[in-house]
Amino acid sequence: MSASLTLVVLMAIMYGAGVYVMLEKSLTRILIGFVLVGNATNLLIFMMSGRAGDAPIIDGGATGETTVDPVPQVLMLTAIVINFGVTAFILALIYRSWWLANLGDEGDDVTIDDEDAIDAEEAEVYHASLDEDDEAVRAQLAAAGDDSDDDGGDRR
Repeated sequence: MSASLTLVVLMAIMYGAGVYVMLEKSLTRILIGFVLVGNATNLLIFMMSGRAGDAPIIDGGATGETTVDPVPQVLMLTAIVINFGVTAFILALIYRSWWLANLGDEGDDVTIDDEDAIDAEEAEVYHASLDEDDEAVRAQLAAAGDDSDDDGGDRR
């Protein structure tokens, strides 16, 4: 197959538009640009694959001059799979950034029920009693005339 001028122009337009759109900051535009560049690459491999011919595997193992090279076909299939994988990854990034922007603040809110409120009040009372006990211990140490500070070191 000889590369027709129409396919070459279409491939060049797809590469140009894809690169232009990928330069934007929006993840959606990056995705669209990546898909355009991936399809332009597939078109390039298709145009460079050569002339049309017979299947590369022929019964009896005999190959002739009209057989097609299978490498470009494999490259196109590989490019399609890679394009699909990266497209899925970018779609996941787009969804995650949308979720964090729109639902991140509301989605992380935790409702406090009555049992949690009672537990929180009991924890406050417990911590306050610990602080009071620490003050009482400090007062007893000060009354006893101990010269060490809280860390057990000497104040002198």
